Amino acid sequence: MCGITGFLDPHGGEAAAWEALVGRMADRMERRGPDDRGIWVDPAAGAALGHRRLSIVDVSPEGHQPMVSADGRYVVVFNGEIYNFARIRQELEPLGHRFRGHSDTEVLLASVVQWGVAGALSRFVGMFAFGLWDRKERELTLARDHVGGKPLFYGTSGGVMLFGSELKALRAHPAFDRPVSRDALALLLRFDYIEAPWTIHEGIRKLPQGTFLKLRPGDDPLAARPVTYWSASDLVSRGAAKWKSPEEALERLDALLRDAVGLQMISDVPLGAFLSGGIDSSLIVAYMQEIAGKPVKTFTIGFREAAFNEADHARAVAAHLHTDHTEQVLTADDALALVPRIPEMYDEPFADPSQLPTHLVARLARQSVTVVLSGDGGDELFGGYNKYPWAKRVWGAVSWVPGPLRRAVARPLLAVSSTTWDSVLRAASPVLPHRFTYGSPGGRVHKVARILRGVTAQDTFLQLMSHWDRTAEVVPGSSDLAVWMRDPARWPANAGFMEWMMCADFMSYLPDDGIVKVDRATMAASLEARAPILDHRVAEFAWSLPVGWRIRDGVGKWPLRELLYRRVPRELVDRPKQGFAVPVGPWLRGPLRGWAEALLDRDRLRREGYLDADRVRAKWEEHASGRRNWEFHLWSVLSFQAWLEAQR
Repeated sequence: MCGITGFLDPHGGEAAAWEALVGRMADRMERRGPDDRGIWVDPAAGAALGHRRLSIVDVSPEGHQPMVSADGRYVVVFNGEIYNFARIRQELEPLGHRFRGHSDTEVLLASVVQWGVAGALSRFVGMFAFGLWDRKERELTLARDHVGGKPLFYGTSGGVMLFGSELKALRAHPAFDRPVSRDALALLLRFDYIEAPWTIHEGIRKLPQGTFLKLRPGDDPLAARPVTYWSASDLVSRGAAKWKSPEEALERLDALLRDAVGLQMISDVPLGAFLSGGIDSSLIVAYMQEIAGKPVKTFTIGFREAAFNEADHARAVAAHLHTDHTEQVLTADDALALVPRIPEMYDEPFADPSQLPTHLVARLARQSVTVVLSGDGGDELFGGYNKYPWAKRVWGAVSWVPGPLRRAVARPLLAVSSTTWDSVLRAASPVLPHRFTYGSPGGRVHKVARILRGVTAQDTFLQLMSHWDRTAEVVPGSSDLAVWMRDPARWPANAGFMEWMMCADFMSYLPDDGIVKVDRATMAASLEARAPILDHRVAEFAWSLPVGWRIRDGVGKWPLRELLYRRVPRELVDRPKQGFAVPVGPWLRGPLRGWAEALLDRDRLRREGYLDADRVRAKWEEHASGRRNWEFHLWSVLSFQAWLEAQR
């Protein structure tokens, strides 16, 4: 795992100055690559490349980057892993290619020489981003893996095209002068993340998953259109495959996952796994144990607050599988100590509170290993979120009601706080079914109200995923950017509502929230995280299944559950889905209150001018007093405020 960066400048310059400059850009990402540093410049051609290396495969000098192809034509900076590189190498050697070492970077270059960029990408299985300079054509190719496992930012400022694994690398160039995008800030407040291709800076973009982009010095990168080589929407549009039976499909998935886990266990450094005790991570660890034939190192973070703690479940699964298990309890003091580091770790505002325990479990794991496997991706691909069947069921029950009447009913439901609804419904628990009173019933009332406000089924899902839904009021001067859920041209053809929701999460929430959270949290600890379920072959398999084979009787992840039950008793893993929740609401009223109050000071908000101070303060005062629970609304605002302070 590494950090890559570089620039194209048609004006040229002195080689020594360029080397120093691109070196500074690379060094801003030292945590992504603490083991090695490399630079390559050609001022006459207008190109400079920089690299920071975390050595995982071929830790020898033969894996040093930037790396030049055997024929001298291409120079690459590469971040990530091509898991099937050994198989591709076996295909290349009979074609005359010879290799100095055994790195996947060398295989990448030989693949491009043999098949071109598009042909090479079609063969790769992995998570990666790279910048490839063609010395013959004087052309730079930026590429990102199928599902967006590794980040890549690019844009132009002062006539210079900049790119990098993190925004801080771009900011290190003296030409960088890009203001905050109010439209992107509005996206952050709505979703807690900024969806690709947008970033917090005007004129800077994220390369979308499954695409590549070709640029020459002097080109406007925002005018160039990325080429899509792999798309989940296209897979969904093809419809389900003609499987003979669910059992046949199950055996195919078993073979795919075993192969994916086996490929991702290839490492020249110590390896372990995150284990929450849920379906996905437990299944991955079970495969790892079978393949390794010895105890796998597993790691878990718990909470003192019982409602948020899953450590007991993880410990039980670890004991059954006989792993070498380590756990740590996260306290509010731990979170308070970590909060000031979040802007540096995440580089642009990011507001998923589970970023805190994710980094702490990464730090815990890094004490023993350099690579971990995780269970990420199972919910989006196999229907694991409760919201999918729930939203479909509620929309089916209310869609026949005229829209104006639905919205009239929604208004009073939303006017009452979720905490008040909690009290009312729990008081009525003796006469109400359990499904109406468990967990946070007030939160579900508000979700129903948001569905009632929806115009279409897809609009209801947008409502469910939104926190600040009238963003133009809280971010003055902002407008709505084009995102996947608002762009029917990008939707899969003929997809039912359930499949549409899963595809929406796979195309936006997963790459721009779930994957970002894990990548930044682990890279800040110089730890590489791999996700076998996000192998694009597993994704293609998942989209080939009928929805009813993924979600049965309202319960998601049927194929993954069935494979896990072969290895772990049901009673250890069958329980309501919990997620990596964090008690942010109580923490903001307690140990984080002073930090939040300083960032949300009314005069400060007015002076900075990005947010409507009165609306933000109203939310904060209601939350701090305990009258309402606005933890998610406030965490997104606080994430931006902390990031803004760090930029100064």
